[in-house]
Amino acid sequence: MGAASAVGIYVDVANIQANGGFGMQYDVLRRLACRGGREALRLNVYAVYDDSRAYKDAAYQQKINNFFGSLREFGYKVIVKHFRWYTDDEGNRYAKANADLEMAVDALTQSRNLSRVVLVTGDGDFVQVVRALQDQGCRVEIIAFENISGDLKREADDFISGYLIPGLLPSRRGGNGHPAWGEIGSRVRGTCYYHAQEGSYGFLRYLRGDLDWRDNLWVTDTRDPDSPYASAFFRDVDLPEDVNPADLPSHQIVLEFEVVPSPVKEGALQAAQIQRV
Repeated sequence: MGAASAVGIYVDVANIQANGGFGMQYDVLRRLACRGGREALRLNVYAVYDDSRAYKDAAYQQKINNFFGSLREFGYKVIVKHFRWYTDDEGNRYAKANADLEMAVDALTQSRNLSRVVLVTGDGDFVQVVRALQDQGCRVEIIAFENISGDLKREADDFISGYLIPGLLPSRRGGNGHPAWGEIGSRVRGTCYYHAQEGSYGFLRYLRGDLDWRDNLWVTDTRDPDSPYASAFFRDVDLPEDVNPADLPSHQIVLEFEVVPSPVKEGALQAAQIQRV
């Protein structure tokens, strides 16, 4: 495997779990990052561990160790930062465990062997890291869910909302017995790419669940046979109360909805039971 096909994945667990990504599926993340026939050279996860809590709470210790074990089964290297306790001037104790610096240094020093670097974080402190990686010739992609730095989005070569990646985060009504993402009756997440204000209707675009993970996420026209996206029709009356039709179309508003057959056009799809994420 040469550097031209090598991928590095760097995950800031604390940032992701605190900002909408709790329960993220790391096997799906690896598949997405390695789309287009790439291979994972570095898969680093930066996690925090509270030794004092683990000493007192056996359930916490077992849960964290199981989590770390699952990550290793998927091929990730787990870099653990231990909480350090401090006391402020007023005598209050507080804990700190920040893996940002270590993650940044690792990504930069390992970048000479990588062509694609996937940073899974929304922390704006990584803006300069993105620039430095790009200077090394790497394509940098950001994956995150909520509270994402606007500067980080703009600096990256590509930003992918974790909510929009099939299977990366379980849907609110997913689970056993429910159709897989993209199938009729399944719940998916997407964004509105077209809205007719006068007609009070629009279309939502979402990634198909059966995509083969080719390197073609840029083919957003759902009419193109090479596009990994599908679209679903909606009417404004079906939107949830917290979505103003005047704000559409928008890449920022993520909607979760059920995929159902269109009642008026054969072969077309419609969005039902729409919720804002």
